Amino acid sequence: MSTTVYVPCDTSARSVGADRVAAAITAEAARRGVAITIVRNGSRGMAWLEPLVEVATLAGRVAYGPVRAGDVASLFDSDFLRGGSHPLALGLTDRIPYLARQERLTFARVGITDPLNLDDYRAHGGLAGLRAALGMAPTEIVASVTDSGLRGRGGAAFPAGIKWRTVLDCAAPLKYVVCNADEGDSGTFSDRMLMEGDPYCLIEGMVIAGLAVGATQGYIYLRSEYPHACTTLNLAIVQARAAGLLGANVLGSGRAFELELRLGAGAYICGEETALLESLEGRRGVVRAKPPLPAHAGLFGQPTVVNNVVTLASVPLILARGAAHYRDYGMGRSRGTLAFQLAGNLRRPGLVEKAFGVTLRELLYDYGGGSASGRPLRAVQVGGPLGAYLPEQHFDTPLDYESFAAIGAMVGHGGIVAFDDSVDMAAMARYAMEFCALESCGKCTPCRIGSTRGVEVIDRIVAGTERSRNLALLDELCDTMRHGSLCAMGGMTPEPVLSALTHFPQDFGITPPAGARKLT
Repeated sequence: MSTTVYVPCDTSARSVGADRVAAAITAEAARRGVAITIVRNGSRGMAWLEPLVEVATLAGRVAYGPVRAGDVASLFDSDFLRGGSHPLALGLTDRIPYLARQERLTFARVGITDPLNLDDYRAHGGLAGLRAALGMAPTEIVASVTDSGLRGRGGAAFPAGIKWRTVLDCAAPLKYVVCNADEGDSGTFSDRMLMEGDPYCLIEGMVIAGLAVGATQGYIYLRSEYPHACTTLNLAIVQARAAGLLGANVLGSGRAFELELRLGAGAYICGEETALLESLEGRRGVVRAKPPLPAHAGLFGQPTVVNNVVTLASVPLILARGAAHYRDYGMGRSRGTLAFQLAGNLRRPGLVEKAFGVTLRELLYDYGGGSASGRPLRAVQVGGPLGAYLPEQHFDTPLDYESFAAIGAMVGHGGIVAFDDSVDMAAMARYAMEFCALESCGKCTPCRIGSTRGVEVIDRIVAGTERSRNLALLDELCDTMRHGSLCAMGGMTPEPVLSALTHFPQDFGITPPAGARKLT
């Protein structure tokens, strides 16, 4: 009888030798005359244990990791195909504390199933949401998404149901659903993990969105730096079409929805929805002035739903289990779960899906294990390169949109990058300004010119050149960028800069009492 062995095909696992491990297991099994079946699953999200090899046993899946190709022979010697003891043995995968304490809703199948096996997808609850949606009127689908409290997981946190309702109410000959998969924020990888580990979930969510708003065409706009996600999605789309999930007659319903994948060209600004639409239309990715909003006049001038990967992938569960099931997770106006991504100076980096309300301290220490260097954690940036730098005094703030807004921060895409006490926060503030200068689309003056001048002003402050005058100048410059920029790129660049000045003034050469000043 063949034993099933799981070796991740996720990019993070491949980067540390998962392909070599899979090949070594196959070769060693053949040499010993042992029958095995290799399944290339998605990642479980425990990056420090990759490649994580799992074996299906009568007691459940048993994990070993991190496995290198040179460990394979000793694993066979230890009878790992029956869950045998080995220095790399981690026990039953589901009981590893990092996983056992999570609330996996959107990522429930990632790491469990064969990403491209549609039967496996169905066996683990896939398509239940789409089948439910096919029995509902568009207004009922939109109402379900609205009642669930789902907000955009791409950063802006706009209620998904309101956006869908706007598109549904627009009269137009053609409507579109666009998935923003241009995941460019530092410290973020949840979109990639889902696309590589559960692509049918995203496809199902996009079809449901099309049914809800009356759209018959969808596009996934994927960043070019994700080649494995590109391959996986293209194969999944072909198989979904062959199975009747896409095309002119979705699951025999007489309803139509088609889907295509398009690659970006590496511009960070194309993560902004209007710049993304410009790029999709074949032009340079430059931000559009609003109004009109994409929901009224988006792709090719037609009403368009633009949501990110995790937002759309959250929809099938909501339709399958009901709005109340999803809404029961979270706190305040932040409902459901978010895939928090732990990166930077941490012992246990990876993906943690938790209900809103978990604190940074829990994520950094209970999951992340504290700093990898062993030094105290000094600062954390949440929400990508435009997010605020938070000191230890804010580590107990609940992670929900409103609580973070109250302390001048944002949850954003859920990326969390940790720094120990060796970090130079003046250098990090400068990096934020320089990042904006490099990635600005150049359309508006506050972002295009302000970011370049901002780098120069920060350099003068650190050098001690007319520090008081330059601090006032930086304050005015940031105020202009915040209120005068066309999009969040320029509008939010001041946040990491001002937060670093507020919480870590000594790194800029500012000593109390001047260090107590509060820049706004």
